[in-house]
Amino acid sequence: MATQDQLMKLCFVTVGATASFNLLIQSILEQSFLRELRAHGYTHLLIQYGQDGKPLFDEFLRQYPPGSEGHHGLLIDGFDFNPDGLSYEMRLAKAWSSEGRVGGLIISHAGSGSIMDALRLGVPLVVVPNPTLKDNHQQELADILQEQGYLIAGQYWDLTTSLDRAEHLRVKMAHWPPISKDQQTSQPSLDQVMCDELGFLD
Repeated sequence: MATQDQLMKLCFVTVGATASFNLLIQSILEQSFLRELRAHGYTHLLIQYGQDGKPLFDEFLRQYPPGSEGHHGLLIDGFDFNPDGLSYEMRLAKAWSSEGRVGGLIISHAGSGSIMDALRLGVPLVVVPNPTLKDNHQQELADILQEQGYLIAGQYWDLTTSLDRAEHLRVKMAHWPPISKDQQTSQPSLDQVMCDELGFLD
């Protein structure tokens, strides 16, 4: 049985399979964010950096080799894309005592498919809209899902504050979907919210 000090607490970051989101990758690899991640008890950082993010990740490893102070005690790994999907990587952020894991965190771009996959696991989710995309509803979707209590709507330039907010969300996640204040009427389902906001699910 793993001791508390040996348990893995993983932050998984995904930018999705299509659009680049280098602003998010750069922010994740900032020293201030890594330091704060470690301060919140995280032991592992796994980044799905997408089709154009590999140079950023490789440059980080060149500047801060594994085991150096720049990793802040975190085990950091990354990959571009998994053709089989990300369900395995997302599950690594779910608490599972028999496998030596405590509950972690998922940080995702605001694609509806990624959001639904993450929320089905009952893991705190920080959604970061990509401001470089044109004519998309990412910010609106993130805002309304945060308002309903499903997730944290974050910004790529202020991820450290999202860590505190995610821990508060974890405490409130005993029920999913969230229950309204009167404890009688459930909030709209995720499918309903997405259909209302986008008109479809991807």
